[in-house]
Amino acid sequence: MITFNRLKYLSFAHSAVYLALLGVWLSGGPEGVKEILGWCHGIGWIVMSLLSIAAVRMRVIPLWLGVTVAVIGGIGPFAGSIGFVVHERRAAPPERPLERGMV
Repeated sequence: MITFNRLKYLSFAHSAVYLALLGVWLSGGPEGVKEILGWCHGIGWIVMSLLSIAAVRMRVIPLWLGVTVAVIGGIGPFAGSIGFVVHERRAAPPERPLERGMV
């Protein structure tokens, strides 16, 4: 079952893998670790893209978020993770300010 929260957490996991890949690459880490993280990122992007397309069709996420995850996610999955946070905050009910004298 595809839910908003599952996709959000998968997106954050994908971002964590990508961050680790960048860290290992920038530090000149072992080739084997880079290769494993690279494969995880590539397969993760494909899985996230397919799930996002299905989620858009099922109306679990809006089209703009699906496009962000599927198109930009291959280069920088942080955009998809930020998109989930933005959508979640936009969909949240507005907070009511405290009325004067009511504390």
